[in-house]
Amino acid sequence: MPPEPLRSAHEKYRIFVVDDHPLVRESLRNLLNQQLDLSVCGEAEDAPRALSAIIAQKPHVAVVDLSLKTGSGMDLIKDLKVHCPRVAIVVLSMHDENLYAERVLRAGARGYVMKRETTKNILAAIRRVLGGGVYVSEAFSDVMAERLVTGRPIQPGPTSLVEQLSDRELEVFRSLGIGKGTSQIASDLHLSPKTVQAYCARIKVKLGLANAHELMREAVRFVERATGTG
Repeated sequence: MPPEPLRSAHEKYRIFVVDDHPLVRESLRNLLNQQLDLSVCGEAEDAPRALSAIIAQKPHVAVVDLSLKTGSGMDLIKDLKVHCPRVAIVVLSMHDENLYAERVLRAGARGYVMKRETTKNILAAIRRVLGGGVYVSEAFSDVMAERLVTGRPIQPGPTSLVEQLSDRELEVFRSLGIGKGTSQIASDLHLSPKTVQAYCARIKVKLGLANAHELMREAVRFVERATGTG
C-alpha cells in the first residue's frame, strides 16, 4: 500500500526518523530538510516512543534503524505494518544487507539501505518507496534473484547458519555480541530472563555450539564481521 499522496503542490512529504544516535538523527534531519519535497516531522531514539508518535503523526515515511535504545527495530516494523499500513518504512542500518534485508521486507519494510552508502542512495530509497516501489541495493537484488532461482543461500558457511535463526533469535544473538547480558537483553526486548535463556539455548542448537562460552565467542565474531571490525 503506497503512502498517502500530497494534498497540494506546496506540501512536503513528511519523514519520521528513528535512530538511537543523536548525530545520525541530526545528519538525517539536515539532509532531508534541505530537500524541496521532503521534511522531517519527528524523531525518536526507541521503539515505544516511535510507535506512539508515528501513529499520532502519520508520516509518509519512517526511516528506522534496527538497533534502538529500547525495544526492537524489527518489532517496530511489524507493529507499524499493523497500526500504520500507509506509512512506508525504509530501514537504515549498519547491519549486513545479505542477512537483514529480506527479513525486514518480510516484516513490512519497503526499503533497506546500509549506513555506509551515500546520501544519494538514502534519498533514492525514500523517493522509491514514496512512489510505491521497493528499494534494495543492486547487489542484493542479484542475491534475491539467485535465491529465487536456486532456492538456497548464495554464501555457504557461517552466514548460512545464522540465516537459520528466527528474527528474535538473531536479535538476542547480536545483543550478546555487543556485550549485553541476559537481564539487559530481557529489559530491552520486553522479555523475561528465562525467555532470553530459552532463545540462547535454541541458538546454540541451530549453530552447533556446545556451551555458553562458544555462544559468546561466535556472537562477538558475528558482530565484528557485521561492523567490519573483525
